[in-house]
Order: sequence, then structure tokens, then C-alpha cells
Amino acid sequence: MTPGPIIYNLFPRLVGPMKLWIPHIRRARDMGFDTVYVNPFHYPGYSGSLYAPKDYRGYNPLFVDGDPRPGHEQLGEVVAAARGLGMRFMMDLVINHTAFDCPLVKEHPEWYKREPDGSVVHPFAIDPADARKKHVWGDLAEIDNDGTTDRPGLWHHWVDLVLYYMTLGVTDFRCDAAYKVPPDLWRLIIGTARCRDPRIRFVAETLGCRLEEVAACIRSGFDYLFNSSKYWNLADPWCLQQYETYRPFTPSIAFPESHDTPRLAQELEGNEAAVKMRYALAAFFSAGVMSVLGFEWGFTRALDVVGTQPADMEQPKFDISAFITQVNAVKRQHPIFNVEAPTVMVSGPQAPVFIMKKTWKADRALVIINKSLTTSERFFFPDWDRWLDWPSFDLVVDISPGRRLERVGLPLDVTLEPAQVMVIHATDPVKPGCARPADTVST
Repeated sequence: MTPGPIIYNLFPRLVGPMKLWIPHIRRARDMGFDTVYVNPFHYPGYSGSLYAPKDYRGYNPLFVDGDPRPGHEQLGEVVAAARGLGMRFMMDLVINHTAFDCPLVKEHPEWYKREPDGSVVHPFAIDPADARKKHVWGDLAEIDNDGTTDRPGLWHHWVDLVLYYMTLGVTDFRCDAAYKVPPDLWRLIIGTARCRDPRIRFVAETLGCRLEEVAACIRSGFDYLFNSSKYWNLADPWCLQQYETYRPFTPSIAFPESHDTPRLAQELEGNEAAVKMRYALAAFFSAGVMSVLGFEWGFTRALDVVGTQPADMEQPKFDISAFITQVNAVKRQHPIFNVEAPTVMVSGPQAPVFIMKKTWKADRALVIINKSLTTSERFFFPDWDRWLDWPSFDLVVDISPGRRLERVGLPLDVTLEPAQVMVIHATDPVKPGCARPADTVST
């Protein structure tokens, strides 16, 4: 079984020069993360947006400041440091658009989508609340990956870009707006990269796209998708329905916040217990999990791909690093949390205590959460047969991050603190393929 990725997103605008990235990568390793993901570090266009690349092999002056060495040497040093810590390095792959002032616009005009008057198309998004409104990104120029008259030239340009960064040690690619790129192009890129190194990983950013677009990405060979569990209220059925739709084909990665969302501590008004709960839910929901620099410290300022700067590094509101370390350890030590295991919600939508059951081979896990952020709730657990679909288990333990029961007896009658997360793991050691007692966390 391949362990699911545990990703730490180092947002480079918040940190600054590459030489300052390494201490944060070391902290991430100490918390149990195995992959560091850095948003685009390329030389940007006139807007300064991280996601408006002007020179894909050049480097943002903000990240090479004060170091006379070439940018690729500095990046190589960071990647080597991550590798030395036992971590993988993930970068963004943005190939559905470039900066409007990218030299390729003039060097290869046939690579871009054009308006009827011949001008370059600017990407846009329709307001979901009002289809008459659209947001146009004037600093971007849309690539015509599908209809270009020079498909071999354009497509091999992207393949060469991926191979170039692989030579610098990059092991993972987060593919921005993957659904906007032709599946055949992804198959070419992914297939070529895997011929060079079978361990390479590609993650598709598909949030907000249609079902058929996600299906096309799945068929393209991506290793992981990002899921939408961040937006789940632990009651409505849509999240698990979506999970079950994609689960048989491609595993997914959950996150409590990202560089595209508000900070969770801001949304939850600084409720530390609630922030902990949402991280635990993300970690135990799917095969992979991702956190963003500052989440562990309760940062409240939203990240901005244009405006964020090191001066926006906040004083910690709290520090849940130890809790995150515990969650990551539980996730890593139990195979059931590293796969897209069949998952059902066994509590009712109006129940004050949320109960999610996961099944993998001979293992079962119950993730139990007090949905109230302000009041304690009683949880009564009558028998294994009702909840775990098994009459008895030789090994039933509390593997919760934080406080644990020394012994799990029946009936189980506990009081859960506000937003408390409890995780019960059960296994039948007689059946093949199950977790052994040594794989469990001691209580």
C-alpha cells in the first residue's frame, strides 16, 4: 500500500526568499508531513500574481532576493534539503494560461486563443450567483492547448518544462485548473514523466468543475484529486456521495483551508478546538491531507497571490502543532486512513454527534465528532455488531489524537467536549491483510 500524501503548503509570498523556506520545511517534517508544496515561484507578469507566469524557467525576484546565485541553484538547494529530510517536493504546473505579457504571446502567437479581432483571450469565470456577471483576468492570456495549429510544438514545450523541473528534484506536480487542459495532453505529460521516474506524482486541481470534467481528469492518469470536504457541514449527503463516486478510480486529498479560501481560524472566530476538529476530519476523511503554513498557528489573514508579503506573517493566536503531529502519526500508522476506504455516515443528519464509519479489508474505524462548538455531548456506544458490522473484534482501541481511553469497554458511554474528535479502530487479526497489533498506537 502506498501511503497517502500528508502535504504542507508553504505559501512563498508569506515567507520570502528561498533561503528562508528550509526552516519551515524542517518544522513541517517534525509535524509528520511528508510532502512540501510551494505555489508558483516563476518570474511573474506585470500584475505580480503567482499564477500569472511570464517566464517558467525564471524566478520571482521576491524569492531570490539577496542571493547572487542563479535561481535554479537556490531552488535545487531547497529541494535537496527537503529530500534530505525525507520529504517530497511539489510545485504548481500552470499550463492553461500565461501572463498577458509573457514573451510566448509574441514568439508563438498560434499557441493562444484569440478573439474575433485577433486579440488574445483573457480567461474569465461566470458568477455562480448571477450568470450575467463574469470576472475577467486581464493579466492572463489563455493558452489554446486543444486547437493550436502547432500542437506538437506547444505540447512538447510543456513536456520539456516538467522534465526540466524533475532534473532539479521536483517529485510532485499540482496541476492548476487541470480540467481546462485536454486529457490527451495530460496523458502525454504524465506518461513521459513516469517513463523518466515511475515515482512521480500528479495531483489534479478540479474543485468546482463538472462531473464529466473530473471523469476526464481521472482517465488522464492523475494520482490524486482534491476533494471538497472542507465545505461539508457533517450532515448533508452530497460530500460522501461525491466521495463514493470518485473513490473507486482515484484517491483524493482533503484540506481544512487553502490559499484560495479564507483562513479557518477567521471563519471559526478563533475557536481552537473547532480548528483542530476540522484538521482531524480532513486527515481521516480521505487518502491524503493538506495544510497551509500558518494554519497551525491560527492565522486569520487570507492569503493573496498578488498582495501577501512577509510582513503579513502573524503572531500565533494558538499553536496546535502537537495536535497536528498526533493526527498525522495516527493517519500514517493505520492503512485504513491512507486509502479511499468505503465510508458511510451512520449518524443521522440532525444528530448532535457525527459518526463516520470506514471499512478496509478486516479493519474498521469510527470517526466520532461532537458537532457542537460550544457544548459537551454524550455519546453512547452499545455494541460492535451494530456499528462495525462484526460481532466481535479481538483488538478494539481508542486511537484518538489527544485524550484517549485506556480501555474501550462496552457499553461505551462518554462525554465529548465541544468539537472533540474520537477515533475507534477495530481489527480482526485472523483475517489476512489487516493491520497487526504493532501497527496501532499504544494507549
